[in-house]
Amino acid sequence: MHLFWLLLFGSIALFWLTHGMRVAYGATRLPWVKDFPPAPDAQCSSISILFAARDEQEKLPAALATLMEIDYPNLEVIAVDDRSRDATGRILDEFAAAHPCLRVVHVAELPAGWLGKPHALQKAYEASTGEWLLFTDADVRFKADLLRRAIALTKQRKLDHLTLFGELEMAGFWEKVLLTFMGFGFHLATNSSRVNNPHSRAYVGVGAFQFLKRSAYEGSGTHLRLAMEVVDDMKLGKIVKQSGFRSEVAFGQDFIALRWHAGLGELIRGVTKNFFAVAGYSLAIAAFQIAGLLALSVLPFAGLIFGQGWIRVFAAVAVFVAVCFHAGIAAVVMRVSPLYALAQPIGAVLMSYMIVRSAFVTVRQGGIVWRDTFYPLEELRRGVV
Repeated sequence: MHLFWLLLFGSIALFWLTHGMRVAYGATRLPWVKDFPPAPDAQCSSISILFAARDEQEKLPAALATLMEIDYPNLEVIAVDDRSRDATGRILDEFAAAHPCLRVVHVAELPAGWLGKPHALQKAYEASTGEWLLFTDADVRFKADLLRRAIALTKQRKLDHLTLFGELEMAGFWEKVLLTFMGFGFHLATNSSRVNNPHSRAYVGVGAFQFLKRSAYEGSGTHLRLAMEVVDDMKLGKIVKQSGFRSEVAFGQDFIALRWHAGLGELIRGVTKNFFAVAGYSLAIAAFQIAGLLALSVLPFAGLIFGQGWIRVFAAVAVFVAVCFHAGIAAVVMRVSPLYALAQPIGAVLMSYMIVRSAFVTVRQGGIVWRDTFYPLEELRRGVV
């Protein structure tokens, strides 16, 4: 039994010394939007900003206000009101009446074989004319010069697809513990610095900012390929990369911000439809994800406290690398105290619970409810990209 634990902790330490340190170093090499000066008018290709809104009356006005203030010469905004029951449609129409660059598409019914959001984004694309497309969400706020910087970045680095990490607004201890861990885990799982390597299978798509050439979007199959894909943002990055287009991830802090779910309870409930989808609706993959979380972010702390000899040494190595990586993400990317990295085991346990809950709820009800529509599990499984 001692040999088992020795090999286990040795493997965990080796993981952090190899993959962990490689991903952490790669994160320091990602570009920052702030380092690219705004492009002049002559270099500003036409852009269509596309988003879907469903019952977003609370957050929508603030986000729309920033979109209307964007400083860009060749810009149109296509907003899709996806069967909203609140004042979303009226708010969009009022903004459109005052701002000629905004056009609104109203969706009254959802056709069979579609999730609401991918369908709405497909309709937005069909109504657009831009050479470049920016897919975003209805609650995202932009700085006025973001698009000029983004187009400068894409042209300088010869990209077909750019996705940005934005600034998540967080309040309270539990939100910060969970969201900083999720940010840290996302980097570890996706290895974002490898996205721009055409020989790597790594891909990333962040729903707040997906910027790509129209030709790359069409060449990847559009949202027709993502019709039943819950994690459509990530999978858009996947199909673009698999179609041979040049993709990259960058940091957009100071230029893009959003308030996601408010409070720990809302965070947990808000991702119920997502986490089992990330596992491809496979219980085996979900179990593997949970085992990985506990092995990499809980066991080393336990070994450091309770282990002896080489077990404690291996645990100390793993904790040191993991906490340093986590602290860097917390301080530089998430912009909170690096001390939140010390709560890494708590974040891992919370994430594990969220995966269990997502799988349990989805299997128990035989599917998911999203935007007041029920989608059967078997149909969702067939739609996984």
